[in-house]
Amino acid sequence: MRTLMTTSLLLAAVLGGCAAAPAVDTGPEKLKVSVLSELPHDPEAFTQGLEFSGETLYEGTGLVGKSSMRAGPAGAAPSVRQELPGLFGEGITVLGPTAWQITWQDGVAIERDAKTLAERRRVTYTGEGWGLCHQNGRLVMSDGSSKLTFRDPVSFAPTGSVDVGRDQLNELECVGDSVYANVWQTDRILRIDAASGRVTGEIDASGLLTPGERGSADVLNGIAAVPGTGEFLITGKLWPRMFRVKFVPNS
Repeated sequence: MRTLMTTSLLLAAVLGGCAAAPAVDTGPEKLKVSVLSELPHDPEAFTQGLEFSGETLYEGTGLVGKSSMRAGPAGAAPSVRQELPGLFGEGITVLGPTAWQITWQDGVAIERDAKTLAERRRVTYTGEGWGLCHQNGRLVMSDGSSKLTFRDPVSFAPTGSVDVGRDQLNELECVGDSVYANVWQTDRILRIDAASGRVTGEIDASGLLTPGERGSADVLNGIAAVPGTGEFLITGKLWPRMFRVKFVPNS
């Protein structure tokens, strides 16, 4: 009886110890880009936003006097283009018949017709505008800080926010429950869980341009999920090329 009791106590202790073992947090998944193909990109485009809607690639560009929103087949000259005179354009996103384009320090968001890109109206917001995407019936916006702000897709009013704990969040791409964010002045892209703000992946996108191309190009900025593929199109400000890539383990 004593032997049986001792065995039972030892078994309970072992099982209890296993059940109590805490999960190990290994941090964000480390990823890199695997280039599948290359496409030409307008080297005069100061890219601030990049997004597919169906097979149409939308791009928003910045700099006062050079800001625009354009749309067309990826890798070809845009079939539709609208200028944004007097303002510094930033991120864009497209929800069905509606496209949104934000501005850097002007505090203005422009609602456009997604087919013609004609301006419908303007709404104001507080603070800076950097990146924009849409997810689960809401807009997600960055302002260069560590915060992502959620906004109503019709009124553009803020509905909540989440802190990521990493600042310089720039151009955004929403994919499922995740938000991919270019980190300004780096070759890194973060994958963020939008519900918690936790960074679940860190992508190294360095080495895409040649040394000669880097001399006239600006930073990595522009990420668009290719619908139905698990692949992405990425580029940067004043880059001569776009890259169709997969994100793979960085081992």
